[in-house]
Amino acid sequence: MAFDPVQACGGVVLALILARLAGELSLEWLNDRYVRARGTEVPSAYAAVVDTQTYARSVAYTLARSRLTRFESGYDTLVLVAVLYTGLLPLAYHGWVGALGVSAWAMAGFVFAVGAGLALTGLPFQWYAQFHLEERFGFNTTRPQLWWADRLKGLGLSALLGIPLLALVLKLVEWLGSTWWFWAWLTILAVQCLMAFLAPVVILPLFNRFTPLAEGSLRERLVGLAERTGFRARGIQVMDGSRRSRHSNAFFTGFGRFRRIVLFDTLVQQLSELELEAVLAHEIGHYRKRHVRKRLLVSAAGLLVGLYVVGWLAEQAWFYSAFGFAPGSVVPAFLLFGLLSGVVTFWLAPVANGWARRHEYEADAYAAGVLGRPDSLVTALRKLNEKNLSNLTPHPLYSRFHYSHPTLVERERALLPRDYRAQPKSRLWERFS
Repeated sequence: MAFDPVQACGGVVLALILARLAGELSLEWLNDRYVRARGTEVPSAYAAVVDTQTYARSVAYTLARSRLTRFESGYDTLVLVAVLYTGLLPLAYHGWVGALGVSAWAMAGFVFAVGAGLALTGLPFQWYAQFHLEERFGFNTTRPQLWWADRLKGLGLSALLGIPLLALVLKLVEWLGSTWWFWAWLTILAVQCLMAFLAPVVILPLFNRFTPLAEGSLRERLVGLAERTGFRARGIQVMDGSRRSRHSNAFFTGFGRFRRIVLFDTLVQQLSELELEAVLAHEIGHYRKRHVRKRLLVSAAGLLVGLYVVGWLAEQAWFYSAFGFAPGSVVPAFLLFGLLSGVVTFWLAPVANGWARRHEYEADAYAAGVLGRPDSLVTALRKLNEKNLSNLTPHPLYSRFHYSHPTLVERERALLPRDYRAQPKSRLWERFS
C-alpha cells in the first residue's frame, strides 16, 4: 500500500490534537488529586501563611477553576476538530473569495474574521468565569456593561491594528517571493516596537484609568528605590484594577524615558509601604537582570521560526490537501499554522516556564540584595498568595506545565535561611530587625 502524505498529515495532526487534550486533562486530574489529598488541613510549610478558613477557600477556588478548565479544554478541542475536519474552513474561504476577491485586504479580513469567530465561541466560558466563578470567591467587581465594552474595544483594536499589518505581510509575499518571511519578520518587529511606545499612552488608557501616585511617603520611598537602582521611569501610576477584579499586580510598561511604573490600586490597598517597595524592587530586578530584553529576543526568534514554517508549509501541496485547500495562496498556511501551533508549543511549556521561574528567583534575589533583607518581600509574597487564593500545593508536574512563577514555599526556600522559613509575619520581622 503506497504511502499517502495527505492522509498521514491529517492523521498526525489529529493525533497531536488529541494528545494535547489528553495531556491537559491528565494534568488537571493529577493536580486535583494532589490538592484534595492536602486540602483537609493547612500543610506545615504554610501554617504561618494562611489560616484554616483561607486555605480551604484557596483549595475550593483551585478545584473550581480546574473543573472549568477541563470543560473548556474539551470544548475547544471539539471546535478545533470540527473546523479542521468538516470542510467548514475551506468552504468559508471559497465563499469569502467569491464575494470579496483575493486582494491582500480581503484575505487579511478573512483571517481576522476566522480568528474573531473562533474567539466568540469561548465567550460563554469567559462570562461564566467572571460572573460565576470569580463572583463566588469574591474577586469579581466588574459589571456586564463594562465586560462587554472591554471585549468590543479589544475586537476593534485587533481589527484596526491587525488587519493592516496582515495585509502588509501579504503584500510582502507578493512583492518579495520566497524570502517574504524574513522581511515580514522585520516589519512585525518594527510594529511591535512602535506599539511598545504607543501602548502606555494610547491603548491602555482605553481600558483603565491611570493616575499619578499621590505625593507622600510611599511615593518618596518608591522614587528613592528607582534612583538607587538606576531605573529610569517617567512616573509612578496607579491603575484602577479594582473596577474589574480584586486580584492585584504591578508592572512597568514602555521603554527608555517613556517607561512607567504601574501599581494596581488593589495592590496599594493590600500591602504596606515596605512590601510595595519590595514588589517594585522585584520588578526592577527583571529589568536590571536584562530579563525583559532576553524575553524579547526569544520572542523575536520564535516569531522568525514561525514565519519560516508558514512559508515552508505554504509550498507543501500535501499539507493544503489534508485540510481541503488548494495550493497557491499563503493565507490557508497562516490560518492552519495559527490553529495548530498550540498542539506543539503545549509540550514546550515546561522549558519556557522553567526559564521564567529562573528569572523570578533572580529578581527575588536582586530585590533582597537591594533592600538589604528579604523579609518585606517574603511578607508581600505571603499576602499576595493569601489574597489571591493561590494554589499553594500544585502537583510538581502541573506546576512545570502551567506555572511561570515558583510556588510560595519554593521562593521562601530560596530567600530565607532554613530556620526562618516558617516564621509568622510578626516574628519574621523581629528576627530580621
